[in-house]
Amino acid sequence: MKVFLKYFVIAFIIFVVICTGIFSAFDTVIEKTVEKVGGIQIFGESTSSLMDDMPVLYEENSEFFEAFEGAERVNVLLLGVNDGLTDTIMVLSFDLNSQKIALISVPRDTYYYREGYSGASYFKINAAYEKDPLNSAIAVSKTLQGMPIHYYAVLDYEGVAAIVDSMGGVPMDIPFHMKYKDPTDNPPLYIDIPEGYQVLDGEHAVQFLRYRKGYKNGDLGRVEAQQEFMKSAFNQMLGLDLPKVIKTVVKNVDSDITLDMALKVAGKASDLTSENLTTYMMPNDPLNEAPWYVYANTEGITEMLREIYSIEPEAPEEPSEAQPDEGDSSEGN
Repeated sequence: MKVFLKYFVIAFIIFVVICTGIFSAFDTVIEKTVEKVGGIQIFGESTSSLMDDMPVLYEENSEFFEAFEGAERVNVLLLGVNDGLTDTIMVLSFDLNSQKIALISVPRDTYYYREGYSGASYFKINAAYEKDPLNSAIAVSKTLQGMPIHYYAVLDYEGVAAIVDSMGGVPMDIPFHMKYKDPTDNPPLYIDIPEGYQVLDGEHAVQFLRYRKGYKNGDLGRVEAQQEFMKSAFNQMLGLDLPKVIKTVVKNVDSDITLDMALKVAGKASDLTSENLTTYMMPNDPLNEAPWYVYANTEGITEMLREIYSIEPEAPEEPSEAQPDEGDSSEGN
């Protein structure tokens, strides 16, 4: 069963942009209010608080130590859940200074070892959740070389449908006829989306985001398609009358994002456009046989993090030229 997560990005950014409008009009009042209630969780009581409970998983000798410690950046774990699994996992990383957004997709089949468990399905990262986003945050942070995770947002497929409908749908150019059914799935899955340009309502957005049987590279193809959906939804969101959407977002999202952080982000987000968003697939090496694990590619992840955090790799030291001993001579005696 697959559920998505692109919409957490929309949920988070929608709230940020709405706060931006409020902040611009009532900045003095808001500042005074935040002094009193800034720590309030705007999406209601959360399952966990990552700022309180999330361990630091990078070490001082890490190449990224200074970047992780000093960056003016907010990293939000976005989880699409169904039946106890996080079938879509992403990290939204927002640079408060440059206003650049990096959106990292982590394949749900990524291998993640958990001591005390047995069975192939338990070693996929989507099984780490167990109804607590802290578990997924630790798994994702470890996989991404200790990248800090500050907040989380969780949504199920019913919430996705509700938010898409509240937005008036999401325009998409469907590359081929997507048709699939599985009456044994929970809930039963029926997908029928014709080829061509159209505006997907909530029901068909859910179908599009769950579809994966027709992609040559399986679930990785689905992740790429979801990234295209995200870009279109982001553009659609920027043109909305946002107050009509926010009630639906708040109702359908579980998150530990606080009012003061939302307002801090809002103050930096006034000029967001689709050009600010860059999507990434976590570099990986897929296993092309059962149990179909996807292994994190450490070297590729390092390069991705260098790009996101604008880190120039250290140049290797030039070997020093050997100096001949003063008594040596190239001429024979």
